[in-house]
Amino acid sequence: MTFTAILTPEPEGGDVALDPETRTTTQGESVSEALANLKEATELFLEEFPVHPGARLLLTTFEVANA
Repeated sequence: MTFTAILTPEPEGGDVALDPETRTTTQGESVSEALANLKEATELFLEEFPVHPGARLLLTTFEVANA
């Protein structure tokens, strides 16, 4: 199965990785470490909460007014 990873750099260093399909989130000192941690966390999540075939994620964008 293929999942999505959203990576966000942290000001203090490292990256946070989010899988929006399962809502698993991890972190790592590098992009590759954050992705490896996310893969492991997602696999563990799926052992307990399997994804149903045909389930779809809608990914879109939206705008907000400047603060």
